[in-house]
Amino acid sequence: MPSRERPVRVERSAAELGRHLLTWRKLQNLTAEQVAERAHVTRTTLRRLEHGEPGVGLDVFLGVARALGQLDRVVTALDPYETDLGRARAEETLPERVRR
Repeated sequence: MPSRERPVRVERSAAELGRHLLTWRKLQNLTAEQVAERAHVTRTTLRRLEHGEPGVGLDVFLGVARALGQLDRVVTALDPYETDLGRARAEETLPERVRR
């Protein structure tokens, strides 16, 4: 079965995220084996993620982020209400009781 083509920006972003996770691991002086064990994945899967393979599952990414103590940062980074646009649109479109 041929692999699906991915946009170049997706490929680049996957590679960048992988480098970031690798750097977090090294900053914490953790081995690949330690992080893989904490994330409940194999070292091969961790290596694929760290090398930016975009086909690695979201569950793997989130598990590794958790193992590195970065899961909350990932979640917060995508929170629309942490942006000016999200806060502005919430004021315009969401009912009062949802905004609180």
